[in-house]
Amino acid sequence: MNRFSANPTPASIELPPTQLMINGQWVDAANGKTFDTYDPFTGGVIAQVAEASAEDVDRACRAARRAFEAPTWRKLAAADRGQMLYRLAELVEKNKDSLAALESLNSGKIISDAYGDIDLVINCFRYYAGWADKIEGATIPMRGDYLAYTLRQPVGVVGQIIPWNFPLLMLAWKWGPALAAGNTIVMKPAEQTPLTALRMVELAHEAGFPSGVINLLNGFGETTGDAIVGHPEIDKIAFTGHVETAKIIQKRAADTLKRVTFELGGKSPLVVFGDADVEAAVEGAFAANYWHAGQCCSAGTRVFVQDSLREEFVEKLARKASSRRLGNPLDPATEQGPQISQEQLDKVLGYIEQGKGSGARLVTGGRRVGGQGYFIEPAIFDGVKDDMTIAREEIFGPVASVLSFDDESTVMARANDTRFGLAAAVYTRDLSRAHRFAERINAGFVWLNCYFVLDANLPFGGFKQSGFGRDNGQAALEHYTELKTVVVSKDLGA
Repeated sequence: MNRFSANPTPASIELPPTQLMINGQWVDAANGKTFDTYDPFTGGVIAQVAEASAEDVDRACRAARRAFEAPTWRKLAAADRGQMLYRLAELVEKNKDSLAALESLNSGKIISDAYGDIDLVINCFRYYAGWADKIEGATIPMRGDYLAYTLRQPVGVVGQIIPWNFPLLMLAWKWGPALAAGNTIVMKPAEQTPLTALRMVELAHEAGFPSGVINLLNGFGETTGDAIVGHPEIDKIAFTGHVETAKIIQKRAADTLKRVTFELGGKSPLVVFGDADVEAAVEGAFAANYWHAGQCCSAGTRVFVQDSLREEFVEKLARKASSRRLGNPLDPATEQGPQISQEQLDKVLGYIEQGKGSGARLVTGGRRVGGQGYFIEPAIFDGVKDDMTIAREEIFGPVASVLSFDDESTVMARANDTRFGLAAAVYTRDLSRAHRFAERINAGFVWLNCYFVLDANLPFGGFKQSGFGRDNGQAALEHYTELKTVVVSKDLGA
């Protein structure tokens, strides 16, 4: 049966409570403030949500600290934490239709992509559920009559700040390792997309997580986020978002020497050699640039195509882009939804104008579509040079820049010529060349003859100004644990 056959409309989508979740209770903001959350398809208001103040942040952080120290969580068997994560995964699967509709409504993500994200959310929770009772220390041989061993213990109270482009998936990437390791959480979802996070807190409590273990605060970065980063009860900050915001967070966190991990933006190279399967390369570049209307940190927006293939490649990519169907994200026939906001729409259109003014050739697209919502036709620029703004800065919209190259040695240097280093891809039938590329590219995640293949067990993060630390995999658990060394004398004086 077609899982989209119900085709929900905004009026049929049940909204979660829109307050703050502090210590297991839905509460209004201390000062009574609220803000609007919008439907990017229409630009209309969906609901008003509570806006957390510094006072609310203090209440949430103290609740998280009490929950961390409480026997109901601190002394809970690791396997039981894992069972809670398994139950949460089951509840997400049970509520898949309503979560996908809510995600699509609030973020503008097309419904098929929302379902795909939820599959990854379920996989993530199940993956870390399996890890909960396998976070182990080691025994270490040493000189003398001593026994030495290590313990891996939770960091404590973690502050997590997530973006608007993948609200459910980024929540899962942050919650999974933190909860498996035994931490407690104070999370701020993006102010643009709080609704699915609010629903997930309800499911977490239904799964059995004790009060205070997960606290959720709606609000803005400069107020709510700043208060979380600066609070003395927060032991670690995990942030996914813009590089300039990360710089502010790092400076602010220095006051209390908090641990920080960042997953930031990118300007990822996608390199297509002349021997590549052109159809596969076009499909990969299309996904790399237009998934979720280009609103993806690892988007492959610098498309380097070898001279011998460039003309054919651009023609096929343009044909595919120009036929893309834009419209209601809740309609299963829609292939591209809107940008998240008017601000983002204006930003992307501004970059398109810069591209045209710099001498790049706009092959197709690049215009606003319709009078409501925030839609932009998929754009392709050809003849892009390395020093053009559209080749240097993260656009975060459906804009592909095609750059030509002649040989492997020159394209490698050009691919690495960026302050970012999140992702990269290469399309070629020469596997030796592909592996050389993977070794030499300065990026945290590399795809060979594919793009956007992700899984919960694959560490994800960047080099350079794309951040440090990793989400997913065993690597993420290291950021949510402290390593303690214990030395025991075997000589008890007998």
